[in-house]
Amino acid sequence: MESPSSQLKVRIYAYSLGQDEPSKCTSNKLCRFGYARRIVRARRIPRKALLLNPFAFKVLTPVDRVYAERWGIVVVDCSWERIREVRWDKLRGFHRRLPLLLASNPVSYGRIARLSSLEALAASLYILGFKEDARKILGLYKWGEGFLKLNMEPLEAYSKASTAEEIERIEAEYFPVSI
Repeated sequence: MESPSSQLKVRIYAYSLGQDEPSKCTSNKLCRFGYARRIVRARRIPRKALLLNPFAFKVLTPVDRVYAERWGIVVVDCSWERIREVRWDKLRGFHRRLPLLLASNPVSYGRIARLSSLEALAASLYILGFKEDARKILGLYKWGEGFLKLNMEPLEAYSKASTAEEIERIEAEYFPVSI
């Protein structure tokens, strides 16, 4: 029988810093169900993978799909309360920030850009054109479908954009107040 990760079109990695309560950690569940591979040492991050970094200068665009297909996507699993402690400059990969979206997880519901690891990965997959994979991983949580409902219009627009400038224009349209 195939493992769930082999059913996804993209390899997913979760660089775990062990800062969250394990029972509430969405990347733990992704790994437990076989959708992601846990990484505990920074040097194990694939060199050319897309690294989701909320402080990156470059925004994720559909053009980045080639990196995801070839080397995968890495989410850094850490607490939002301690996110500034992460040594982002020491992490490998092509650093990309997600365009603005609303969280649907119970801890940060309705907050702009306070996504769980699961939401960040699902948004990346959706924007890169792996929409069924995004739905698959969101299905691990009963609130997962709510993420798509809450963000469907901007996600669709982001997934059709061809440049970073277009993404930024769409962000300003849907989220006119900066965070």
